Amino acid sequence: MSLKDKLLAQRIYFLLGGLFITSLVVSNLIFQKFFYWHPFDVEIFGSKLFEISVGILPYPITFLITDLISEIYGKKRANDIVVVGIFASLFSLLIIYTASSVPATNWSYVNDTMFNKVFGNTSLAVFASMVTYLFAQFVDIQIYHFWKRLTKGKHLWLRNNFSTWFSQFIDTFTIVFLLCSFGIIDWANFPGLLISGFIFKVLIALLDTPFLYLGVYLFRKRFKLKVNEEINLL
Repeated sequence: MSLKDKLLAQRIYFLLGGLFITSLVVSNLIFQKFFYWHPFDVEIFGSKLFEISVGILPYPITFLITDLISEIYGKKRANDIVVVGIFASLFSLLIIYTASSVPATNWSYVNDTMFNKVFGNTSLAVFASMVTYLFAQFVDIQIYHFWKRLTKGKHLWLRNNFSTWFSQFIDTFTIVFLLCSFGIIDWANFPGLLISGFIFKVLIALLDTPFLYLGVYLFRKRFKLKVNEEINLL
């Protein structure tokens, strides 16, 4: 690969990393708003199916990006993005804590009460999210590369969906469990939110498979990569 192509591949990697970190941090900031997505009028354990947090909307993007990076750049580069995401979450938590500590002026459009109501639980959310995210993302990457080795780089849909489904169940279970344990969400909502969140993520994983195929196709065409060949940025 020429130096020009390596520089281009590196810029794309940084762009994907930026999208990944943005999706992760934003999902931690907006998680307290819940909405009802209602393609079906179904109740599960007293909760409407797909009564879910808006924080779940950008979160599946992170799994799509790590799968794409795993496929094109390799396991190490995917793990590096996950680690950077952890530091970004910690840094955002520090900023929120600092902002909460300084008193608002009497003419401030957002006063202390309003600010703390929106961001007061963010520190717990970020902690819960980091624990689940770190574990789920590393599980996703491990399973993805297990299937990649087993299929010798073929059957992209298989490793994309199986790795995401398993890791997303771990992620959904752990985050809902921790939020209930912290008293942010009532335990009565636990089973409904667990099932709704997991089913929603499974549907998103199915829907993002064509986008993964498109991304892999464009990478292979532009950089003339063979099946199972990865870009070495070093």
